[in-house]
Formats: sequence, structure tokens, C-alpha cells
Amino acid sequence: MASLTYDLTLAGLSVGSAAALTGIGLVVTYRATGVLNFAQGAIAMVCAYLLRQFTVEWGWPLALGAAVTLLLVAPAIGMALERFVFRPLSVLGGDPAQTLVASIGVFVLLVGGAALVWGTGARADAPTLVSADPWGQLAVAVSLALGVGAVTRWTRFGTELRAVVDDRSLSVLGGIDADRVAAAGWAFGSFTAGLTGVLLAPYVRLDPYGMPLLVLEVMAVAVAARMRSLPVAVVVALGIGVAQSQLTRLHPSGWAEPLLQAVGANLFVVALLVAALVLPGIGARDALPRTAPARVSTPPGAWAVAVVLFLLPLGLAGSDLHTSVQVPALGVVLLSLVVVTGRGGQISLGQAAYAGLGALFTALLAAGRFPGLPRLPELAALAVAVLLVAPLGVLTGWPAIRRHGLALAVATFAVGVGVSRFVFAQPYAVAGLSLGRPAGFDGDRAYYVLELVLLVAALLAAHTLRRGRTGRALAAMRDHEAGASAAGVRVPALKLTAFVAGAALAALGGGMLGMGLRAFDATAYDPVRGLLWFAAVVVLGADSVLGALVAAALLVGLDAGARGGVAAALVGVLAVLVGRFPEGPYEALRAATSRLRLHRGATLTPLGARVRRNLRPAAEARPAAPVPRAPAGATAPADLSRRQPRTSDRPHPASPASRRPGRPAHGPGSPPDPRRPARGTHPARQPRPGPASAAPGAGPPPAVPAGPPGRPAPAEPPAPPVAAESPGRSGMTSPAADGTRRPARTPSPPLTARRLHVAYGGFTALDGVSLDIPPGRVTAVVGPNGAGKSTLFHCLAGTLRPSGGRVLLGGRDITRLAAHARTRLGIARTFQQLAVFPSLTVAENVRVGAEQGRIADPGAVERALRLFELDGPVRSLPAAGLPTGTLRRVELARALAGSPRVLLLDEPAAGLDTGEVTALARVLRALAADGMALLVVEHDLDLVADLAHTVHVMAAGRIVTSGPADRVLDTRTGG
Repeated sequence: MASLTYDLTLAGLSVGSAAALTGIGLVVTYRATGVLNFAQGAIAMVCAYLLRQFTVEWGWPLALGAAVTLLLVAPAIGMALERFVFRPLSVLGGDPAQTLVASIGVFVLLVGGAALVWGTGARADAPTLVSADPWGQLAVAVSLALGVGAVTRWTRFGTELRAVVDDRSLSVLGGIDADRVAAAGWAFGSFTAGLTGVLLAPYVRLDPYGMPLLVLEVMAVAVAARMRSLPVAVVVALGIGVAQSQLTRLHPSGWAEPLLQAVGANLFVVALLVAALVLPGIGARDALPRTAPARVSTPPGAWAVAVVLFLLPLGLAGSDLHTSVQVPALGVVLLSLVVVTGRGGQISLGQAAYAGLGALFTALLAAGRFPGLPRLPELAALAVAVLLVAPLGVLTGWPAIRRHGLALAVATFAVGVGVSRFVFAQPYAVAGLSLGRPAGFDGDRAYYVLELVLLVAALLAAHTLRRGRTGRALAAMRDHEAGASAAGVRVPALKLTAFVAGAALAALGGGMLGMGLRAFDATAYDPVRGLLWFAAVVVLGADSVLGALVAAALLVGLDAGARGGVAAALVGVLAVLVGRFPEGPYEALRAATSRLRLHRGATLTPLGARVRRNLRPAAEARPAAPVPRAPAGATAPADLSRRQPRTSDRPHPASPASRRPGRPAHGPGSPPDPRRPARGTHPARQPRPGPASAAPGAGPPPAVPAGPPGRPAPAEPPAPPVAAESPGRSGMTSPAADGTRRPARTPSPPLTARRLHVAYGGFTALDGVSLDIPPGRVTAVVGPNGAGKSTLFHCLAGTLRPSGGRVLLGGRDITRLAAHARTRLGIARTFQQLAVFPSLTVAENVRVGAEQGRIADPGAVERALRLFELDGPVRSLPAAGLPTGTLRRVELARALAGSPRVLLLDEPAAGLDTGEVTALARVLRALAADGMALLVVEHDLDLVADLAHTVHVMAAGRIVTSGPADRVLDTRTGG
């Protein structure tokens, strides 16, 4: 017995050493580049094939072949990937979603290329580099871990490596060659991948699909180490390896025997599931953005061409028709990715699992082998299978609630691998399992007609999820999840809906695919297929149903008409080019076509060029088109369109560098701004009227003349209360002065914070902060960076839960309510960095707020658009690319369209020029005069003095001063 235990321990150490090498490579690559290298297994497979080619096929000495493979080829692969695939992505900002797609693209490309070069059959003659004695492999793994640890801790390169990981752009400013560091990390990661491959090849099946998946399964050790700790990765790998070997001694009996044996043989998969679903996520950044535009403009006649092409197989016969039967079924599977990834913005690498479950359940139901259910006809079995698989979408939807980016990718991949290993590979489920076709559709042509009908139904379902209220909510969640939650979208429930709908569509397509093949084939739904399908959909248009159909035709047609691997290689090439063409292949092709057309266009002669130069000044001197007059009652925001904003050429403010361009800083040593009054001379520091000044039924007061830019506006009437068009507090309406109907006012409850405490580790961000935001007044919070203003704002908005204290809305405790639930109670907010939905139009952005807000008011959208001068042609434009000033109005209009009672503004003047800030202040004063409670967190003390009734000054997590704006700000500015 002791001898058996010792032998099994040695075998476990051998497996664990190889897993430790994989973990070391993944950790080093991630720490050097921030990329979770899904291609690690594919690189290992390619290096194993190359060593076999050198030694077995070409007769090289083993030492020479190993040296060339590990010291030249493997590092060269890593450096080439860094230089040509991932460096362009880092220049674009290192988006985790695009790097993930590129990494999966490299995986798919290498797998497809290996299948083309070496075939898809398994090889059993790989050379043995290190003997089966585990001590040699263990020594290699431990030595590498110690060497990497020493380099990263005690050398200059290690310091540079840590600096690049923490902040690449800042490290470059500090003189560090980040490209050199990243190249070194990729070279070492590829070296460890190659070493893993050549060590594992003699003991596992060497084929283009098996080894890459096996290496990906041991990703668990790197995830358990949080992608940072090499000692943890090594210890976890060795522990799992030994435990897996010892479990082979168990010989259970009964119905659980196959499952327990599967667990013992796949302990790394169990560890991957636990690490991905239970442990804290890694790289939890933003959700998956589109690598192609959300609204890919379909070429004219594209759908007509697609219909003709899908009808053509009806005229085929024999093997051609039998192959074509797979296209509509795979198209339905890929439509599930359009719903989950393209529309919902969620990474899903496990859709192949749901497709396989659909095929498996259909076969079991049709055979009468599904527990608790009778035998069903094939078509009824398919429908019931879809209903059974759809709720299982929660398996991937539940982790998506709190995980994003790489963490969600690992979680969904782990679910796919788990289903493949513990369901599809079980003999009690798949032994002797065949699948027939529905009665009357046994022939290929008849069954193809049935598939087309089901494909049309799936297209209609996907179209329904992409249009209307649900479609706008999904697009909002994809474009800006926090902004969607602030608009009232129930993000957790919507994520679950997207994954459940995606699972249903995948199950439908998988069942159709199984019927087309007349059997359940587990290899058709392995996790590698899931990676290939995901990459194909993303690169051909994640939000395009036509792109999904094109991807299905390419994947089936290319592999059927040539050697296996052509489709994977093509998809891989497109995916690795995502850094070169971030807008996707459609846009790249369209741009290239437009450039060719420009080159073919007519050119002016020298005389024509001189005439055009002479005419240009006259053209530029033409008067500008008149600005449309503001609608009645919208005098407050009229300035927003009458003044030409200097932000028209400004890009979308996606980074802090784009904040408030054109506005001079008011710091020491800065020249005074002639457009703004000096500090301490704000006319707005006069007593302001309260809510009673805007009595119902009173006509709008005369507009306040803005005056010349260098002189403050007169201080007589403060700001027009926008009586005829102001958003109300409820869905009821009352007549305004001009005869229109507007919401009737109801008292707004105060928002109150009581003794809020928030701590991050050993740092206290909020230390017993109490705050009142009364209705009808503007409350401001100011203070230096790090004072706790943003933390307080997030506690009030619901994006952060305090560790102590309470948040009350009119006496109701809302401390534990999420952001979307607070929005539905009447608390709206804006963001410092604009939270708009670029793929939606201006009107659709506002409509999201109206549909998801506190009160469903049919006229809220039009009122908000008119209030902020967005009811002209701009309403139909996508938000992407609009000027900053316009986007600020869009965000405010969306917030007000939900009929809020409390409005929280986080630096609302960021990115606006002086004229826009002045007009914004007038609108906010009018909203307060109408009874709304407003909180403004702002660094611009000029705006605060011009706007706020009460100012709270924060420092070190506490409110140190509170009082009227005149007294508090005069004290801060020296009186």
C-alpha cells in the first residue's frame, strides 16, 4: 500500500510539474502585458509538433531539436505576437475585450494551421525530452519559479516589469521601454508554453485540439494564484496533480461511479470551476465592447442575396445538400452569441455547451431515456429540450452579474469545459445514442426546409430582443453598464435574460445540428468549438444577425470543401488583425473601397485649382445658417444652442485628458480669464428665491440677457424657472401658462445621509459623514482630491454600499438598494465621465431614461428633448461622435426623462466652455426652483458660487465646513 501511494505521488508530481510550468507562463505573461493568454495551449501544441517534426520526420538529434524549438522558435513566436498582434492593441489603450479576442484569435489560428499542416489525427510517437521520473520535471518547474521570482524582485528589469503592469503610460513617461518589457514577457511565456508542450506530448494525445484544451484546463492554477503569485501557482499545481493521482485509488460503485471517476480524472477542471466561479475574479474591468460598430450598415440588397444563397441548396443533391443542412443549424447557434455578446455586451465562451445540451436532451427525449419524461416525437423533443436548457443559462448568467471582462471569460469557459467533461463524456448519457429526424422531414431536402423555417423563427426572436424597450436596455447595458443602471435598467435581471435567451437559441441550433447529423457527436460541441464560434461572430459583426449567418456559411463551407482547419485559420487571421482594424473587417473594407473611389475621381487642372483657391474665401464668408428658435417656455437652455460651443471638434470624452478643454485653469500663476468674473464678485451670491417663486400658472419671466462674454450677467431675475416645460415630479399633468400640459408638482422628499463610513483596507474614505439634500435647493460638495467626495456620491447613488451608516429618502432606508432601484424611486444621477450610450441615437438615449425611470410618462421624452434643445435633427443622430456639450445635454435629458425627485450631479461642467456652463447653471437653478433636490459635486468654485444655496467642504473623509455659499466660499478664497 505504501509503495502504491508513493508511486501515485510521483505520478501526480509529474503532472503537477507540467501544470506548474503552464501557470508560470500565464502569470508572467499577464504580469508583463495584462493579457490572459488563451493561446498558451496552442503554442504548447505547435512546439510539441515542431520537436516531433525535427526529430522524428527529419532525423535531427534530440538535443538540437529541443534547443531550436525551445530557445529559438518558442520565444520568436511570443515576440512576434507581441510585436504584430498585441502592441497595436496597447497603443489603442489595451482594451481587455479586444486583447481577449486577439488572444482567442491566435489560439484559433494556431489550431487551424496545425490541422492544415499536420492533419487532425493523433500522434503517439512524440519524443521524450525528460524521463518519466518526476524529479526532473519538478526541478525544472521549481527552478523556473525561483528564477522568475528573483528577477522580478531584485533586478532593475523586475522593477520595470512591476511599473509597466501598474501603469503602462506612466512608466513610459518615466523612461521605461514598455515594449521591451512586454516583448520579454511574451518571449518567456511562450518559452514556458513550449516547454510544457514538449514535456506533455509523450504522455497525452498529440493532436491540434486535445493538447490545447488540456493546457487551457490547467489555467486553474494561474487563476487560483490571482495571476500574480508564482509560489501559489506552483503549490496549487503540485497539490492538484498529487490529489488527482491519489483519487485513482477510489473504486466507487453504483449510479455515481462514472461521475466520481470523471471528477477524479478531471480534478483540474473542478479546480478551474471553483477558481472561476467562487474565487474573486481577475481583470474585472469593463464589459465586452464591440470590435465592430454596433449598427453595421448593411449593404443594399445584402438580405436579398442572403435569401437567394440560403435557398440555393434546395437545388443540390447528395453530399452537397447533406453538408448544407448544417448551415442553418449553426446559424441559429451563432445567433445566440449575437444576443448575448453583440447586443448584451457579455463575454460568453461556453455557448457550445448549451448547443451540445440541446442536442443531447433532444436525443434522450426522443429515445425515451430522459429521467421522468416519456418518449416524445423528435420535433416535440426539440421543443422540450429548448425549454429545459434555457434555464441552465443561469450557469453563465449568474457569474456575469458581478464579473466582467477577463473574469467573465474565464467563468464562461470553465462552465463550457465542465459540461464537456462531466456530461458529454459520460457513457450513461451518450452510449449508443442516435438521433432521428421529425416525421415527414427525413430527407435532406425536406429537413432543410424545416431548418429554414426554424431559422426564420430564430431571426424573429433575435430581432425582437434587438428592438423596442428590451433592445434599448440591452444596448445601454452593453455601451455603459453603470450608466444603464443609473438610468433605471435592472442590469442583473437583464444579464440573466440575455444568457437564458442565448442558451435557448443555442439549444435550438444544437438540436437542429444533431438531427442533421442523425447522431449526437460530443466532439462537435467541445470547448474549442466554442472559442472558434465566439471569435467568428465577434470579428464578422457581433451585433449583426447577417454576420452570424455569414459566419455559419464560412465555417461549414470552408471545412467541407478543403482540409479541416481552413475556417479556423481564416477566423484566426481576422481575429489577430483586430488591433490593426479595430472597427472590424466591414469598416476596413468600406474604408478601403472609399479610398479607391477617391483615387479614381476626377482631379482639377492647375487652372481649376487656382480658381477654387480664389473662390474659397467667398465660400467661407457666407453667413451661418440661422439657429432655430427655442420652443415656448424653454428659455433657460436656449443658450446651449445659440452659443457656438467650442467643443464641436472635440472627441468623445472617454478619458480624463479630454475633460474641460478650452477652459483655463484657475490656479495660482494662471492668467485671469476675461470671460468670467473674478472670485468673490459673483452676482449669484445674492439671495435666491425658493420654490415658491415658481408658482403654478405663472407665465415665464423675461429671459435674462447674457451680456457680453467679458461681463457678468445682471443680477435681477435669477433664472427662468422653465414653467411651461419643466419636468415634474409625477406622471400627473396640469395646465401651464401657454396652455400646454405638464406634470403636476408633488413635494420631493429629502435625501439624507447619516454617519456614513467607508474604508478601503487601512484607508478611511468616509468617517461618519452626515448630509441633507433638501428639495427646492442646490447643495454642493467641494474639497480637494482624495477628500471623499466621489465616495460619498457613490454611496448616495447606490453604486457603493457603506460599511456603516444609513442613506434615507424621505425617511425610507435605501442603504441596501442598488442603483437601478434608487433610480426607480426618483434618484437620478449624471457622471463625471460621460455615461451615454454611443450606439443609440439621442432620442433613444433619452427614451431609455423615460422607460426605465420612476414614472412611465409618454410625453417625458419629447419634453426633455425640447427642454435641452435636442428635438431638431440631432435627435436622430447616434450619440457616438457628438460634441461634449451636446452629450452633457443628452445625459441630463435622460436623467430628467425619468421624472426624478432628486438629481445628483458629478462634475456637470466637465468638458463645457463658459457659455455652456452659464446655460447649464440656469437650467439647474430652474429645476431647484421647481422643487427638485439637487446635489452638485464640483471642483469649479465659480460654478458652485453661482449655483449653490448650501456648500459642504470635505477633507480627509469628513465634512469640515458647511453653510451658505457666500460665507463658505468667501472663507475658502480669503474673503
